[in-house]
This record gives sequence, structure tokens and C-alpha cells, in this order.
Amino acid sequence: MIKPGEVISYLDMCKEEGANLQRGMNFHFRRTRVSVILMSVRRGAPYSDRVEEEGKVLIYEGHDAPRTKNGPNPKTTDQPMKNPSGGLTENGKFFNAAMHYKGLGSEPELVRVYEKIHAGIWAYSGVFKLVDAWQEVSDNRKVFKFRLELADSKSVSGNETLPELDYTRIIPTAVKLEVWKRDKGRCVKCGSTNNLHVDHIIPYSMGGSSLVAENIQLLCAKHNLGKSDNLE
Repeated sequence: MIKPGEVISYLDMCKEEGANLQRGMNFHFRRTRVSVILMSVRRGAPYSDRVEEEGKVLIYEGHDAPRTKNGPNPKTTDQPMKNPSGGLTENGKFFNAAMHYKGLGSEPELVRVYEKIHAGIWAYSGVFKLVDAWQEVSDNRKVFKFRLELADSKSVSGNETLPELDYTRIIPTAVKLEVWKRDKGRCVKCGSTNNLHVDHIIPYSMGGSSLVAENIQLLCAKHNLGKSDNLE
């Protein structure tokens, strides 16, 4: 199983989830309890996703209606809650889950999040709790917004599969993007482009920062495991 911070290809991401990921929002993917979203804060991304509180909080934008022949530009119409058939869209499913959490006190929807950092390349961000949803006006149309907060085993009762994460260890999106560009998508030790990890140069356990690119590098799995928490 991949770990937060691991950098993988699109094909490896699909392999991890056991199916082709053809859309960004996947509620109860493969009929499991955990949902999956794909996000991007890169320039030119189709939706206005953002990362807050140094990676602890995600604000994810809902998705547009499918483009249809001779139909209006989806970017000029409200993002739909329901399909033409009357069933809920992915927007509607995630929205209802957030409302159940807020209004009924049910367990939050757990969402596995992948973040696009380059064409065909994704970083696994970890598991987040869906805690809020709303609609707002953007460019004269209504769009959905979803708030997700980083989850751990202490914050989600009855779940034994989530790691106990220290929030300050999370590497912010902007830092990951800067490191990917600087290291040219390769392990700094051997040049490998496979099984990459975003690694602390000075280990976090020894006081190394997650917030500056100067302390972050790309390592392949071999060199990442070999380094462990040791200074070089």
C-alpha cells in the first residue's frame, strides 16, 4: 500500500485503486466505504482547488456537467446536483455525505486524495475527512465547494487503518511542486523515475522542516529506505 508523500504514475495510481480513474470525483469507489478524489492546484487546472493550513485542509471544487453535442459550455452553467435522470451526480453524493456529517453527527466520509504534480504524475496526499460542503457563485454560476481535513486514527473513531500523522510533517503542495521541478522528476541519488518519494533531507525527527524546498528532495524507494532517519 502506498504512503502519503509517495509519487506515482497515473497507471500506478489506477493499479493502487483497482480500476481506471476516469473522473476526479469518485464516491464510494468500487463500492467501498472510502471515496477517491483527484485534485490539482497547478496553473491551468480545470477547477479551483486549493490547499490550506500547510496541507491539513483541502478546499475542493465540484465538477461541471458533461459536455454534450450542441449543448452549452459546461463552464457557463451551474454545477449540477442531479443528473438529467434524477439521480445524484458525484457533486450531490459528496454534498449529501457532508450534510449528514454536519446535521446528523454521522461519521465523516473518508476520502483518499491524489494530487496532480505533473502530466501523468501524481502524489498520494493521504486520507481526509469530508466535513463541509456549500455552493457559491463564481463567474455568474453556482459551483460546489467541499472542505476536507486530514484524518488520522485518533480523529476517526472505529477506524484502525489510518496512520497517526503529525500534521506538521505534511509537505505543502507548493513545496512538492518546486521540488519536482528542481529535481526534474528524478531520484537525486541515481536518476530513477520510478517509485519516487518526497523525502526530508534533514529528517523531521531531527528538526528538519517540511515547509521549505531546501530540506526536501526526491528519492527512489531504494534510496529512501536506505536513508531512513539518518543524516548523510
